[in-house]
Amino acid sequence: MSVEIENIRKDVRMRVETDSIMSIAWILVYVIPILAWILFPLSFFIAGVTIFPPGPTPPPGPSVIPLLIWAVLLPLLLIIGFIVSIILIYMLVKRRNTHFKRQIFLFDDILKAVRVIAAKKGVNAEIELASCERTVREAKAEETEKSAVLWAILSAFIFLADWYVRYFLMKDFYKHERKEDGFWEDMNKALDKCGVKFSMPRRMVTLPDRSFVLYLILTIITLGIFGIYWLYVLLKDPNEHFGYHIKIEDELLSTLESVAV
Repeated sequence: MSVEIENIRKDVRMRVETDSIMSIAWILVYVIPILAWILFPLSFFIAGVTIFPPGPTPPPGPSVIPLLIWAVLLPLLLIIGFIVSIILIYMLVKRRNTHFKRQIFLFDDILKAVRVIAAKKGVNAEIELASCERTVREAKAEETEKSAVLWAILSAFIFLADWYVRYFLMKDFYKHERKEDGFWEDMNKALDKCGVKFSMPRRMVTLPDRSFVLYLILTIITLGIFGIYWLYVLLKDPNEHFGYHIKIEDELLSTLESVAV
C-alpha cells in the first residue's frame, strides 16, 4: 500500500508544474494592439491641430512629433503583441496537455490504491471501480495531446487555426470536467463500500458549456473586441478547474494516508 500512496503523492506534486495558474493580465496581449489602432488616428488629429491652429502659425517642427512617435511605437506594439500572442497560445495548449496527462496518471494510481484497500478489507467494489476505469479509458482515447508549438505558430498566421484552438480549449476542458466528476462520484462510492469516509469537496464553480458559434459571431461583429472576453474565459476557466483539484486531491491523499497507517 505504501507504494501506491507514494505514487499518488508524486502525481499530486506534479500539479505545480502541470496545472499552471495563468494571470488574467494576459488579456493585455489583445488590449494593447487594439488601443494602439484607436490612438493612432488620434495622433493625426493632434498633429493637424498643431499644424493648422486657429491663431498665428507656429514653427512646423514640433507638429510632427506625434506622428514620428506613432510611426515607431505602433509597429513596435504590433510586433510585441504578435510575439507574445504566440507564447500565450503555446502556454494555453501546453497546460491543457500536461493537466490531462497528469490526471490520467493520478486516476490510474488512485484505482490501484483503492483496489488494494478493497482486497485487504475483503470488499467487492468492482462495479464502481469498473466505472472509474471506463472513465479513464475514455480520457485516454479522447484527451489526446495537441502540439502546443504547431498550434501556436498556425494560430499566429491563420484565423481558422486560432478559432480552432479557442474551440478545443473551451470544449475539451468542459468535457474533461464532466468525465472527472463522474470519476470522483464513482470513486467516492467505492471508498464508501470499503468503509473509508471520504469528504469529497463540493465543486463551487462548474465550467459551462460555452457556445463556440456564439462567441465567434460576437467576436466578428465587434471587430475583435469580444475576443478580449473570450481570452479571459480561456484563462479563467482552467484556473478555477485547477483550484478544485487542489482541494479534492489534498483531501483524498489525506484520507488514503490515514487508511494506510
